[in-house]
Amino acid sequence: MKSRAAVLLDGPGKWDVIEVEVDEPKEFEVLVRFSHAGLCHSDDHYAQGDVPAMAYPFAGGHEGAGVVEKVGPGVRDLEVGDHVVAAFIPGCGRCTWCARGMQNLCDNGAYMMLGTQLDGTFRLHTEDGTDVGQCSLVSTFSEYSILPEWGAIKIDKDIPLEIAALVGCGVPTGWGSSVNAAQVRPGDVVVVMGIGGIGINAVQGAKFAGASHILAVDPVEFHREKALELGATEAFVNIAQATDRAQQLTNGQGAASAIVTVGVANGEHVAEAFGAIRKAGTVVLTSMCNVTEYGIPVSLFELAMYQKRIQGSLFGMMQPTRAVPDILELWREGNIKLEELITRRYALEEINQGYEDMHAGINLRGVIDFKA
Repeated sequence: MKSRAAVLLDGPGKWDVIEVEVDEPKEFEVLVRFSHAGLCHSDDHYAQGDVPAMAYPFAGGHEGAGVVEKVGPGVRDLEVGDHVVAAFIPGCGRCTWCARGMQNLCDNGAYMMLGTQLDGTFRLHTEDGTDVGQCSLVSTFSEYSILPEWGAIKIDKDIPLEIAALVGCGVPTGWGSSVNAAQVRPGDVVVVMGIGGIGINAVQGAKFAGASHILAVDPVEFHREKALELGATEAFVNIAQATDRAQQLTNGQGAASAIVTVGVANGEHVAEAFGAIRKAGTVVLTSMCNVTEYGIPVSLFELAMYQKRIQGSLFGMMQPTRAVPDILELWREGNIKLEELITRRYALEEINQGYEDMHAGINLRGVIDFKA
């Protein structure tokens, strides 16, 4: 089968939309026709060279939703016609991390950048037979793609696929950064640093968890406006302003937590967040960073004597197979906003424009509509 796909021929680079050949699904695999894919910043890291892909050409996309077209031998829980959300970490259910209830850290995560399927071979190819790497085993920037059955989470068919696409990454990653990683409690003062597709959902998660003051930080006015619409109590241009306000609200103590969700984080961002929190406070680092970035310039004395904590967070410390249905149920009940996150729809051929718009700060989440 042939499919249109947005690929990187090398990195750094721009996305090229080409036609690829898609293999039949093998054992424990499914063929999915994606209807929508989110333009997550994480994919842009491959294009910018912050994170290298291990195989070029490289078909991007890890956030999306679609319909199962074929199932391979041995697939038990999915059938043709099922609606699914792509899971970029196909939890095996058997490794140490899955057994501990930490599916987001499944050892299958090692395949996220390799480009192959779980058996070490490729399912996408160019017309001349060159193997095409798949992003996170799913490549949602390809209209048709092969996924491990564990990388396709079944959802109810009455949920719009455009909405469902968002819960494959950005929404649970941000939401869980507040609810799980920061462990926001009722009455907390919370700082969210960077209001993009992840940060806006950290705001929503903090609101749901009962934070009394949610201080959003972003230099882009549009992002600050959206933060206020979706749950932030105040919005600031920089972290210094938010830190001052957090101290005003807490008799000089500082925020209970500061969540770093900027586009590309570095040690200085973490240090600034560290300075915003109180004793026994938590800094959550959710942002992707350049793989060569090392070092956090914080006071080790303060880290120890103030009992502060710096916490990393992958997928909001949530289990994908549980997080996807849970968040969609929260949406049904009106406890989280999803439609409001979509700023603009793009045709696949407009993918580079979509990322230019993201960098320009004029969208929260762009969505590829394969029918556009």
